[in-house]
Amino acid sequence: MLRAGEKERGITMELSKCGIGSCLASGLIALALSPNLSAQSGSVSSRSVPLRADVKMILVPVTVTDHKGVTVNGLGRESFNILDNKVPQKIVSFSNEDVPCSVGLVLDLSGSMRNALKSAKEALVNFLGTANPQDEFLLLGITTKPLIYPVGTFQDVGDFTSDTATIQNSIQLAPPGGSTALVDTIYVGLNKMRSARNPRRALVIVTDGMDNHSRYSRDELIRRAEEADVQIYTIGLDTIPREKKGIQQLEQRRAMNFLEELAERTGGVNFTIQNRQEASAAAARAGAAIRSQYVIGFQPQDPDSSGKWHKVQVKLDRDRAKVYARSGYYAR
Repeated sequence: MLRAGEKERGITMELSKCGIGSCLASGLIALALSPNLSAQSGSVSSRSVPLRADVKMILVPVTVTDHKGVTVNGLGRESFNILDNKVPQKIVSFSNEDVPCSVGLVLDLSGSMRNALKSAKEALVNFLGTANPQDEFLLLGITTKPLIYPVGTFQDVGDFTSDTATIQNSIQLAPPGGSTALVDTIYVGLNKMRSARNPRRALVIVTDGMDNHSRYSRDELIRRAEEADVQIYTIGLDTIPREKKGIQQLEQRRAMNFLEELAERTGGVNFTIQNRQEASAAAARAGAAIRSQYVIGFQPQDPDSSGKWHKVQVKLDRDRAKVYARSGYYAR
């Protein structure tokens, strides 16, 4: 269901005609604001981080990897520095907990994925191995129109489940075909994540990045993603052979760049892969990144409610490490 006030584009969320059951993914909090945390708090509880945009504390989920892409755990708050519009901020809240997640899994079922769909499905099944019992999942399919696979009876309020067996069955039975409404499906996924019960939320998207049937533009999706409390993890399947030249290679490169931008803007991680082994490894790393997050909280020195964009930078006091964090927030 689209947020009230957003323009309708004729997007429909259809049920699977194959009777397929349910959902998948892995979760992360996006850049969030919490009215329930005080500046004196030393850690962030998973139950004390309602995601709102009318509060005093800015919470920034951060993932750190080494030069091999392996997540780095065990860092303290002294290892981090954070800037809001280039102004250094005092870190007043810091945590590194494995908490329940709500994850929307977006699987590209369109015709262009026919030869790569088996690898994509295997990757998502492996991803389920990183799940915790309290996690909940939602599965969406990219085809001519966004598809949502329900658990039991379809409900507009959200179709999340913790039944991983049903999720695996849904993935395995999902048939390929149709055009590619990639942007529209991700847009629907972001809206569906608003009904998730866990504060840590993420979308995990497996696709070749192509889009030939969406009504929303990429710029509109980027804006929506920046506003959402959801981190986006993208696994891009580079399906065009290297020896191919011309428009196909150009389109594939643009598609991979778009997936990378989506992940970067929301604090997620992008993986570009070429084969089945790389796809499964990327899914496992995405799950580890979601599980191994630092949440850094600061109170802006100059509170702002103008609605303007604030750029956030997170810096680390060590070499050969990469930091992933949401690029900023809109002051509300």
